[in-house]
Amino acid sequence: MKVARRSAVPPFAVMEILAAAKARRAAGKDVIILCAGEPSEGAPAAVRERAAALLTDGDLGYTEATGTPDLKAELARHYRDTYAAEIPADAIAITTGSSGAFLLAFLAAFEHGDRVALARPGYPAYADILTSLGCEVVDLPCGPDQRYQPTVDQLAQEGPFDGLVLASPANPTGTMVTPDELAAIAAWCADTGTRLVSDEIYHGITYAGAPEAATAAAFRDSGAIVVSSFSKFWGMTGWRLGWLVLPDDLVGPVSALAGNLALCPPTLSQHAALAAFDDDGMAAARAATARYARCRDLLLAARDRLRWDPVAPADGAFYLYGDISFTGLDAQTYCERLLDEAGVALTPGTDFDPAGGRDWVRLSFAVAPDELGRAIDRIVAWQDGLTIGV
Repeated sequence: MKVARRSAVPPFAVMEILAAAKARRAAGKDVIILCAGEPSEGAPAAVRERAAALLTDGDLGYTEATGTPDLKAELARHYRDTYAAEIPADAIAITTGSSGAFLLAFLAAFEHGDRVALARPGYPAYADILTSLGCEVVDLPCGPDQRYQPTVDQLAQEGPFDGLVLASPANPTGTMVTPDELAAIAAWCADTGTRLVSDEIYHGITYAGAPEAATAAAFRDSGAIVVSSFSKFWGMTGWRLGWLVLPDDLVGPVSALAGNLALCPPTLSQHAALAAFDDDGMAAARAATARYARCRDLLLAARDRLRWDPVAPADGAFYLYGDISFTGLDAQTYCERLLDEAGVALTPGTDFDPAGGRDWVRLSFAVAPDELGRAIDRIVAWQDGLTIGV
């Protein structure tokens, strides 16, 4: 029996590290988990309470393939209030997490053999999903001189492309494009027939001094797609709920694909998510972002002690991506030893940049400030105990 070649993609290393860290914790060991991009507080209380009520007295049968009209209307209102963008509710598709959104978007927008550009370093699932669908992934090396984001000049030199995946704030670097940069990239994509897919799942989680978070939903009339999620700002990771903002030409194709692939997104999650937009739900999400800001401040204040240099700017999201080459260890060995010897789980940069990530690690600071402080102390003490350069 054969195994399809499309399944020959690398595993997501962070999930393996997370499993190892949780196994150590289950065995009674003290482990601080900073490898996964998962808010430690979880969903707002208002969402949990609504879900509990629905479990005892709610219709939890199938919904429409691309989500309930109520949730689509709430998201359309969110775009109007947050970005002054008028989005028809019918142009929004609720999905099974942002992962489901990417799969539907890529299936609807790209053919086998299409060239799709990605910034490197970047979220590995973009490339793995595209590769499994037979697309040609074009890596765009994006270093500190361009703040880890692609530029129009770079796109013009490396193109033509059939698609571009842009993330702002980005994972793992946390960097953002400015509104003017987004507009220029969207215009270039429209002019060259390149489908722009904008990953905006970390919108709402930005910090003082960062660029304004602009949405590519403003460019949907020129073919842009937006991917977003309830997992980060609202902390609803395991609820598996995301969404797409679609241009008109993809509304029908995505609906047809969604009905065949998943029937509908999780019904309980959709109904409960309406509470995320209530005053209490929004207040909880903003309070979580304020905690991330305190954690970011702790990390930046500890840069001299950590000796990670350089580090990405971390305009948004909740990651610090830093260079650990001074230790003499490659990122995989660094993370394995740090977990085994100091009880702190980080993610090696090779997960995000196979070509240049061996000297980098990603730390997720979506935790309580006191837990992060303990982790910093452990990392510093462990690094100080290394024989540097050996």
